Amino acid sequence: MERNTEILREKKREAQEHRGKKQTSYSARERIDLLADQGSFLELGALAHSPVSGMEERTPADGLIGGIIRVDGREAVVQAMDISVLSGTEGEVHLRKSEFFHSYARKRRLPLFNLCEGGGLRMPDGMGSDGISDKLFPSSLLDHGRESPIMTAILGESYGGPTWMAVTSDFVTQVRGTSMAVAGPRMLEIASGEVMSAEELGGPDMHAVYTGQIDHIAEDEKEAIAALRRFFSYMPSNADETPPQKPPIDSDMEHCNLEEIVPSNLRRAYDMKLLLLRLFDKDSFMNFRSFYGKALITGLARLNGRVTGVIASQPLHMAGASGPEECDKAVDFICLCDSYHIPLIFLHDTPGFRISSRAEKQKMPAKIMNWNTALAKSSIPKFSIIIRKSVGAAYGNMCGPGMGADVVAAWPAAEINFTGPEVGINVVYGKHIRKAERPEEERSKYLEQWNFDSSPYKAAGKFLLEDIIEPNQTRSFLMRFLESAGASGDLKSKRRLADWPMSH
Repeated sequence: MERNTEILREKKREAQEHRGKKQTSYSARERIDLLADQGSFLELGALAHSPVSGMEERTPADGLIGGIIRVDGREAVVQAMDISVLSGTEGEVHLRKSEFFHSYARKRRLPLFNLCEGGGLRMPDGMGSDGISDKLFPSSLLDHGRESPIMTAILGESYGGPTWMAVTSDFVTQVRGTSMAVAGPRMLEIASGEVMSAEELGGPDMHAVYTGQIDHIAEDEKEAIAALRRFFSYMPSNADETPPQKPPIDSDMEHCNLEEIVPSNLRRAYDMKLLLLRLFDKDSFMNFRSFYGKALITGLARLNGRVTGVIASQPLHMAGASGPEECDKAVDFICLCDSYHIPLIFLHDTPGFRISSRAEKQKMPAKIMNWNTALAKSSIPKFSIIIRKSVGAAYGNMCGPGMGADVVAAWPAAEINFTGPEVGINVVYGKHIRKAERPEEERSKYLEQWNFDSSPYKAAGKFLLEDIIEPNQTRSFLMRFLESAGASGDLKSKRRLADWPMSH
């Protein structure tokens, strides 16, 4: 058996090297050892095997290694598919074990880690009406309700079951050179005649650009498992707890000139991530789904030791204007943070939503309202800062006035309006301007007349904004409100978004 395992691992190494990805491939138990605190793994079901006569010796543990572990001292459940046993396929006992691990994690409200690589439902085990009837989706997978975090790593070609696990997880990392899909290339070709490689079908770049079904891309297995550990460090062990807090940070952030990062010219792009790195505790920001919906940044960070969620415009991409992908990304992230009691910080620098026929075909109005609905149902503390501009409906979706924020503030030079003046006069007076003898002069005249006050002071004067703050006060302002929000006890939400379907 050990000889067969080594042959399969060597074949996998050769395939990875052929794709230009020279990586170390680990066994299922080695992967668990990378994840778990040393000596903490207690295996369950090691004596299990396939019930098919004659397969007992060929199916140790029936291809699924699992049990309980500790990660950074916290109890958790883990399951890892064993590719050396019938290509990691899921037979009757394998599935029974997996359902047990899901159910035990749910019953005892423990985090669950899935280390995935496998070929899906085993044939012929699932064939026939009797074969398939007891191998459908267990309720523990479908009705988890974000009661405790579920984290998944795609570490090899993963079809069927591993894919279902991934898309119902709170966090998914995928290693380059791997694939995740409903079925593999061979079945795809037989069923539809479509021919493509595993990576084309479900590689991380495909999921990064098109589906948004993963949150992180890892270069190798060690990086993937490190990402699982890092994500878990921001999470409570279950929904009854709040995220782990670290000691307060003595920071010199107040002496950083944040205005140096943000150009006063509204048309000039800059990298919002540079602002985040200065605003939050050092090395604490973890980007979430950074390659999908790039005009919006979502991530986890710490502010004076407290875990926070961050939703921020990214002017480097589409000037910070959100489209359908950004809407889905925002909803997923709001659901995650609200379900696990993580306060949200919104940083605006957006010219509004992207308007296009493509966006309409992708149900942009419904996606905008889904985002608003998630905001309305969320009950975790929310803090909203307008950095440079916030325009139109996006002003609301970024948790502007009346959208449930504990406090809305703006930098002094921020601009807030229904639309920019250039767009406004083109809509209202465009036909007249085009017919004028001197169109540019006529445009300039209307721009002078179109002098609505977009500065935040007018809104602040009517107490539609709670404050106008200097850029370098942003960190201390947010810290004080976090302390205020938690003064009466743990910051906990009502978890009204816990059953919102995953859109992974």
